[in-house]
Amino acid sequence: MTMQKMSVSLSVSVMAIALAGVTGCATKNYVKNQTAPIIDQTNQLNDKTAQNNRDIKSTDERATAGIAKAQGAADSATQNAQGAQKSAGDAENAANDAVHRADSLASVVAGLDNYQAIGNVSVTFGFDKAALTKDDKAQLDTFAATLATAKSYIVEVTGGTDSTGNADYNYALSQRRADAVVQYIASKYSIPAHRFYLIGIGKDKEVADNSTREGRAKNRRVDIRLLSNTGARTTDASAPVGAQGSL
Repeated sequence: MTMQKMSVSLSVSVMAIALAGVTGCATKNYVKNQTAPIIDQTNQLNDKTAQNNRDIKSTDERATAGIAKAQGAADSATQNAQGAQKSAGDAENAANDAVHRADSLASVVAGLDNYQAIGNVSVTFGFDKAALTKDDKAQLDTFAATLATAKSYIVEVTGGTDSTGNADYNYALSQRRADAVVQYIASKYSIPAHRFYLIGIGKDKEVADNSTREGRAKNRRVDIRLLSNTGARTTDASAPVGAQGSL
């Protein structure tokens, strides 16, 4: 082969290689240009999918919170309704009890017109005390001895206090003093509860001057009266219906 032919052949080979390189780059660029929009769309779709998932999760959380809040409100409303129903029931019971007490008291007061006092005794207490002393019990024993032969009777027991202290506290204290007397007589002498009519009047009815020490001591007392029904036709009539008792 001559030198000229070899030169031409080498030139052709170089051109072929160059053309192949140009064709390869063109193919890569073409593929890149075609796939780039698809990749962008895929990325956008992934972003939208992720946002949708976040929106769905947020909506679900808000819905769950709303349901929980609504359930809490419903439970609270149910509890309030139950509380209101209980309060209404308590109020009705209290009203019925008040009516019953009023009727009972009216029966007692109406029947007292036929009763006359046939015996009485008073016991006094220490300051803010409701316990019976030995002397108090001795006086009550003497009084209770008359009950063995009494017929158609009730025992009126009235507790009192001096003017010292709160009015409500004094009412409760006077009631405890009256209760102490009733418990002693009833338990020791087997006197039935319906024979007693007792009340605590606190400081409302003083028997002595509360401005003096001696007067206050006298007001801290329980007055006990034996009342006999002079209108009874039998020798063993019971106390009027509704007489209040406490043991």
